[in-house]
Amino acid sequence: MSGSHLFTSECVTMGHPDKLADQISDAILDEMLKQDKSSHVACETLVTTGLAFVAGEITTEAYVDIPGVIRRTIEEVGYVDANMGADAHTCAVVTSIDEQSGDIAMGVDREKPEDQGAGDQGMMFGYACNETDVLMPLPIHAARRITSMLAEKRFAGEIKWLRPDGKSQVTIEYEHHKPRRVHTVVVSTQHTPDVSNKEIRETVIEEIIKPAVPAGLIDKNTIYHVNPTGRFVLGGPHADCGLTGRKIIVDTYGGVGSHGGGAFSGKDPSKVDRSAAYMARHIAKHIVAAGAATHCELQVAYAIGVAEPVSLTVDTQGTGKVEESKIAQAIREVFPLKPYGIIEYLDLLRPIYKKTAKWGHFGIDDDDYTWEKLAKLDELKAALKL
Repeated sequence: MSGSHLFTSECVTMGHPDKLADQISDAILDEMLKQDKSSHVACETLVTTGLAFVAGEITTEAYVDIPGVIRRTIEEVGYVDANMGADAHTCAVVTSIDEQSGDIAMGVDREKPEDQGAGDQGMMFGYACNETDVLMPLPIHAARRITSMLAEKRFAGEIKWLRPDGKSQVTIEYEHHKPRRVHTVVVSTQHTPDVSNKEIRETVIEEIIKPAVPAGLIDKNTIYHVNPTGRFVLGGPHADCGLTGRKIIVDTYGGVGSHGGGAFSGKDPSKVDRSAAYMARHIAKHIVAAGAATHCELQVAYAIGVAEPVSLTVDTQGTGKVEESKIAQAIREVFPLKPYGIIEYLDLLRPIYKKTAKWGHFGIDDDDYTWEKLAKLDELKAALKL
């Protein structure tokens, strides 16, 4: 787009029913990986009024108290009273777990680990741009900062009427592809019944939005919609059924760029839906950090049971300083793209996934997020002659 345009991204809090489901699925994965790094896990969670239901296919040597993991996760999020949407101590827990299909396992489990095939077919995308210091698009970065601050203030007890469920949405006005100003911010946050709409609005704007969004981009014309329906007391699973994998745009780049369609949570790293998407982000971030482009979208695709990707495509969206074919060639020289190589290089067989479902998978400054580290920046620059 040329000239001026608006772009919007949303994010949800860790207490949103879909995010609660993601965290439960990833908490189960983490417990499996703690005991058995070779665990193959694909589990889905549904949460609704008074019920958490987990189903999936798992092959592992680990023993995990799955109902206990589910209840602890719900409690950690803050749902300890049915009046706010769920009670970790009294909700029903149902599980339906089978072993992974032997037909799928044949393609993944090989005599030589380096020959490990992809756990499924599919295409994955990675994206990076220079709009923020973490090389994420500004709308999703700002929206995520808002939901993170809602959780921080709630856990610290600084805003006592906050409850776990909530959403944010940020609209940025762009001028010639560069963020010019914050046009609109929407925040809907669950709250106790005894607080006024006026207090909610004033507190959210002053203590949540303004500290979370770059100050230089907020002006007198910025529009705020805070709890626009007027009331948000009942939330969580009681107000809205939650499912694993229903927030794939929130989990990635807020609608910027493309999405292959695969969710992350509840899947061990043999599933390229997760590991290859992390690697694609890692590579795209390197390309932007190296100065080869200011915006980069990377697509990688796999066939089930086959180690080598079937395709690799680089799109610098007209911002590249190096030919895209040369960037693609350098990627193959510098970065591992087979599933086993990705897992080893990014050290993905660790119990780190529940927090990715809480706070976001990309743009997070955390040592466990190895895919966010610029570990091969000098090597890539040399390959691109930058």
